[in-house]
Amino acid sequence: MIAVFRKTLQLLAMMFLGIATARADGLRGTGDLGVVIERAGGSVLIVETTGQTVLGRVTGLGDLSHASVVFSRDERYAYVFGRDGGLSKIDLLTRRLVGRIIQSGNAIGGAISDDGRLVAVSNYTPGGVRIFDAKTLAPVADIAAIYGPAGQRSKVVGLVDAPGGRFVFSLYDGGEIWMVDCRLCIDGGKPVLTRIGRAGKLPYDGLITGDGRFYIAGLFGEDGLAMVDLWQDPPVIRRIMDGYGKGEAKLPVYKMPHLEGWALADGRFFFPAIGRHEVLVADAGNFREIGRIKMHGQPVFAMARPDGRQIWVNFAHPLNDTVQVIDVPSLKIVKTFTPGPAVLHMEFTPRGEQVWISVRDKDRIDIYDTRTLKRVKSLPVRKPSGIFFTARAHRIGL
Repeated sequence: MIAVFRKTLQLLAMMFLGIATARADGLRGTGDLGVVIERAGGSVLIVETTGQTVLGRVTGLGDLSHASVVFSRDERYAYVFGRDGGLSKIDLLTRRLVGRIIQSGNAIGGAISDDGRLVAVSNYTPGGVRIFDAKTLAPVADIAAIYGPAGQRSKVVGLVDAPGGRFVFSLYDGGEIWMVDCRLCIDGGKPVLTRIGRAGKLPYDGLITGDGRFYIAGLFGEDGLAMVDLWQDPPVIRRIMDGYGKGEAKLPVYKMPHLEGWALADGRFFFPAIGRHEVLVADAGNFREIGRIKMHGQPVFAMARPDGRQIWVNFAHPLNDTVQVIDVPSLKIVKTFTPGPAVLHMEFTPRGEQVWISVRDKDRIDIYDTRTLKRVKSLPVRKPSGIFFTARAHRIGL
C-alpha cells in the first residue's frame, strides 16, 4: 500500500511539473539512424548504428542508380535524390514514404538549407537548380543554368549548401560557378543569383569546407581545381593545384572521383586525383600541393575518420574491390584489404569508431572497427551503394 501511494505521488508530481508520463516502450531517437541505398531495386534500408541492425525497407523510390541523401535538421526525415529526377521524402521513425515528386528528367544530387526549410536539387535535364519547401515539397524557385551567347542550358553539378540560406553550384558545360541566396524564397520572395565567374573546363563536382568558407570545384577538362572564398565580398575564383598532372600520360577514367569524398585532416587537404593512382595532399592554409600518396587505383572517395587520424580510400573500376587506409601523421598506407567487388561507398559512424562499407556485387554491407581495422559484422543488402547517417544533418555541405 505504501509503495502504491508513493508511486501515485510521483506520477502527480511529474504531471504537475509537466513531465511526460508515457511509457518509453517503442520510442526511439534519430541520432544513430541512417539509410542505405539499394540501387537496383529503387529502395532504401533504414538502419541504426548502435546495434548495427536493419529496421526496415522503404520502396517505390524510382531510379537510384546515382542517388544521394540529405536529412532534416531534426534528423527525422531523409530526402532522397534519384537519377530519374525524383525527390522523395522518407520518415525515418515511421519508415514510410511521406512525399515524392518528379521534378526533372535527370538529376544528380541535392542539398538542404542551413535552416532546414529548403531543399535544392541539381539537374542535368533541364540544366539548372530547382528549390522546394522541405515540409511540403512545393516548388519555390527555379534557376535555369543558361550560359553563353546562344543561351545554352548546362548540366549542374557540385551543389552544396552554404551559410546564410545560400546554395553554391557549378555548371558542367558552362564552366562557371554560381551562388543563389534563397533566404526569402520560402516566404514568396525571389532568389538572388550571383554568377561568381569562370571556373575552368568541365567542372565535374564540388565541395565546401566544414566552416562554409571555401567552395572547391574539380575540373575534368584541366589539371587543377577552382576555389572560391565565400568570405570575400564579392567572392572571386582562384585556381589552385594547377598542373598536378603535367608531363604525365593521362589514364582512362572509369569513374569520376567524388569531391564530396575529400578529406581535411591535420591542416591538410586530401583530394582524389582525377585519372591518377594518387591522393593529392595540399596545405589547408595556402592550398599548395605538399605531397602525393601512391594508391592501389584511381581514388573515388578519400574520406577522413571524424577525428582526422585516418583517411579511407576506395577505387574506380576495375580495381574497385579494394580499400586502403592512410595514417595521417605519417602519410603512409597502413592497411590494404579487399572487401569484395564494387566497393561503392563508405560512411563513418558519428564519432568514427566504425565505418560501414557497401559491397554492391556481394549484396552486403561490411562494418569495420577503425582501431583494429578488422571486420566486425556484415549485413545482407540488395545491391547497396550510398550509405548516409543522420549525423550529416548538422554538417555544412553534407
